Amino acid sequence: MEGRADRTTQGPTAHAPLIGRRAALRVLDQALDSALGGSFRFLALSGDPGAGKTRLLAELAELAEVRKLPVLGGRAAEFEQQMPFGALVDAVDDRLELNRPALNLETARLLSTVFPALTGAWTAGPANGAPAVAPARGDTGGGPFGVARYQLHRAVRHLLEELAADNGLVLLLDDVHWADDASIELLGYLVRHPPRARMLIGVAYRPAQAAPRLATLVDIAGEHGVSVSADPFTPGEVEEFLGPDVSRSRSQALYEASGGNPFYLEALARRLGGRDGASEPSLAEEPGWGALSDLGEITELPPAVRTALQVELSGLDETALLVARAAAVAADEFEPALAAAGAEITEERALVALDDLAARDVVRPASAGRFRFRHPLVRHVVYGSAAAGWRLGSHSRIARHLAELGAPATLRAHHVERSAGYGDQPAIATLVEAARTVAPQAPATAAHWLRAALRLMPEDPEPGSAAAGENGDAPLSRVRLLSELAHAQTVSGRLLEGVETARTLLRLLPPGDHARRARAVQMCAVIERQLHRHQEARALVLDELRRIPDPQAPAAVLLRVRLVADRLMRVDIRGAQAVLDRMPENAPDWEPGLRLAVASLRVMPAYGGGRKAEAVAYAEAAEKVFAAAPDSHIAEALDTVPWLCWSEIMMGRYDDALRRIERSIAVARSTGQASYITYLLNAQARAYTLLGRLAEAADAAEEATETARLLRSGEALVFGLTQQCLVATWSGDHDRALRLGEEAVAGDLGAGEWWGAMARFAHGVALVNSGRTEEGAAAALEACGDPAAPELDPSTLLSCAEMLAQIEASRGKDGDPGRWADIADMLAEIGMPADAGLAKLARAHAARPFDPAAAAVLATEAASLLAAAGRRLEAGRAELAAGLAHQAAGERDPARERLRAAAELFEACGAQALLAQTARERRRLGVRVATPRRGGQGDEPFGLSPREYEIAMLVAQGCTNQQVAEKLFLSVRTVETHLSRVFTKLGVTSRVGVATALNARPGDRDS
Repeated sequence: MEGRADRTTQGPTAHAPLIGRRAALRVLDQALDSALGGSFRFLALSGDPGAGKTRLLAELAELAEVRKLPVLGGRAAEFEQQMPFGALVDAVDDRLELNRPALNLETARLLSTVFPALTGAWTAGPANGAPAVAPARGDTGGGPFGVARYQLHRAVRHLLEELAADNGLVLLLDDVHWADDASIELLGYLVRHPPRARMLIGVAYRPAQAAPRLATLVDIAGEHGVSVSADPFTPGEVEEFLGPDVSRSRSQALYEASGGNPFYLEALARRLGGRDGASEPSLAEEPGWGALSDLGEITELPPAVRTALQVELSGLDETALLVARAAAVAADEFEPALAAAGAEITEERALVALDDLAARDVVRPASAGRFRFRHPLVRHVVYGSAAAGWRLGSHSRIARHLAELGAPATLRAHHVERSAGYGDQPAIATLVEAARTVAPQAPATAAHWLRAALRLMPEDPEPGSAAAGENGDAPLSRVRLLSELAHAQTVSGRLLEGVETARTLLRLLPPGDHARRARAVQMCAVIERQLHRHQEARALVLDELRRIPDPQAPAAVLLRVRLVADRLMRVDIRGAQAVLDRMPENAPDWEPGLRLAVASLRVMPAYGGGRKAEAVAYAEAAEKVFAAAPDSHIAEALDTVPWLCWSEIMMGRYDDALRRIERSIAVARSTGQASYITYLLNAQARAYTLLGRLAEAADAAEEATETARLLRSGEALVFGLTQQCLVATWSGDHDRALRLGEEAVAGDLGAGEWWGAMARFAHGVALVNSGRTEEGAAAALEACGDPAAPELDPSTLLSCAEMLAQIEASRGKDGDPGRWADIADMLAEIGMPADAGLAKLARAHAARPFDPAAAAVLATEAASLLAAAGRRLEAGRAELAAGLAHQAAGERDPARERLRAAAELFEACGAQALLAQTARERRRLGVRVATPRRGGQGDEPFGLSPREYEIAMLVAQGCTNQQVAEKLFLSVRTVETHLSRVFTKLGVTSRVGVATALNARPGDRDS
């Protein structure tokens, strides 16, 4: 807050001296300096209502401007909490109106769903000559959930990077405790994936009102995050605030009444002024201190402060108070015409009243002819001072005014919700239209407005009646809206609410409506799984199955499809096959989507059961059904299509799987079926990893994980983290791989399912690749489960056997790699592509301690088989094994050739750690190998992670560990840990060795 409060009626000025806050200002300075130096910073400023957060943000803005960093600021509003991205739009939209950055067509299209200034930009072509990008297939229609939120988040990050490209950027968002869920989700994405720019994002919020996801953002930001607390004034600071004209006794009394809260102190001081003297009355005796009860109760303010603000309002004339109340109803930042409509007076009279309100510092001019209250708490009091009936009428008048102006439903919904009555069909239609509009970007807001519509909606007519429409499912029927509400709640991560709504829908459907009941049960079961309530999901399906008289009816088959998927997740191949055996492959009364679902599920049990020919036949049959199906049929089968894709990947049918995944993802996005997008993206990431396309795998796995976080689905999150872990470890970022693997394992709640075992396997691989071989071998072995009832699929079991054979071979004559080679041979009997190559590589590991020349031959053959199957990464590992075996046999020329081939494959894949290992082995053979120069993020030499490279460069410059820690805002222990890994990767034992390695001049590739 500022200095003295008892100033002119214009109120405190923006440039009044700041009281206290020295420690906070130091933190702000440091954060800005870090951002100016190129290090992203996320600053969380917390404090109670009126504690001075807004003033500190203003101070931060002035400090940024001194450094010539552009500043954008916005604020969330108490009475518009459901407006998607309200604070961000408030901050950025005017800037976009004046200066639109260069955006490609797809990015502009996504951003236009958030920022009004970009509306129509993507239809008009790219700005500033940016290349046009066609809209992604499936993203332009097909229901109210057509845009993937992750894609939008990525587009916003790109926009911020563009805005910060020239001079940096400081983005300040105030009162974020009132922000909608979509805004908090976006902030969460930005702190996990910081913009690559000189940027600081600062948010201010009240901790008592902050959602857990908001309060933990600074922790998620890690080394990029910094916290500041706006604490109450001390008695000395209160005296400084009030100035020398106020006596010490009066200052002490105001301190006690305000608790040192700057806003409360200012409100009391405005009322009492600077009067002094021995006979001055106590606060409780002040005239009007307990009066004006007609102005309403604002319970979150202390009584004395509330009364002080009410007394301030009592000084307004009737028209000014009326306009103030209408303005409080209208919006956080309002136009005079809107306030006039709410007050039911002419705009001319409203302007006169606004002049009076501005003179008394109740409101202040904002941008573009609009006004704002001087503080959100003032608006809070003004809003509460209006009678409830009058507020309802004012909301209704403003809603009508906006409708006459042609304002979109999203702007009217806030007022319609607060003014509409039961059975008001136009109001219901407005709320539903608003919900469907914002659903892709802000499903939590969509759920809020759908609930509001359902509260206004009369009960549906009996199903089957003429008034009910076809199937009793008219566009605005309760059944239809309950289904949409369950969907919105689910994709916004409110799973408990979603499953309760789905169960309400189920109770509403009559017992004989088996088709719609089966779909409702399927929805419930999917949500129950995401809640880790697998038994409840299964019981629900079985109970509904018992209610269906005909076990071969389409509704019964649809539910059995759910049971098959449940058994497959438990790697219960026999159980899944038993359920499938009770289902025909097709029937005349089946919907096309059901036929595709059954065809998709038949492949995995055949593959898992070792029936190669049958699995191939089922895969080819499913391919024909899928290719002939329109998108609408695929949308009905998205619960099962991921199983077909995963089956094809395990069988080595990568091209088929990737084509199917791409189309299915587009369908899932266009129909808002985010629950299935995660499984499809993870399948895509797995395929790309096996094919050695690690950069693409990283993108797919990241999107899968971020989508799972938005859904708050533990199962889907573990899936995504598992794939991210595998991509990171094979890319050579071992620290990150371990973190991801640990998070994935922690997310497995012991369900005994495939996804949990995959997490433990991935963590084991990461441990092995980071040098913690014994721990990794134990984790991978534990992931395999009981040999009689394995928890992993045959493809992953084979990879595990090959890795364990390599580990045992590294122990020399003390190991037993032959056992694992035998297991690999057994697993490869299914005869799928690449399996023979992995089995042969395992046999090469087993032969190496005893006959390295034979091992070299086996590994070379394995490399050929793996390369023919498209498995570049494993082909490179086989080439590396062949080179090492030739080297052990004393065959230097073949060793050089095999290692050269390995290096080419690893470089093409982006496997930095394996490339660095291969380079070291080539140097031992006398080959001069160029040290990769840093060409961008994630392209560090020697397989170093970005953080390791940063530390290594500072060490090479002569910095001590303490100096490195201070420069990078790390602990000394963290620096020491990273440096030990740097020593290992560079093959050095001292700081001098680090400098020598990094400064070495690159030589020829080969000699």
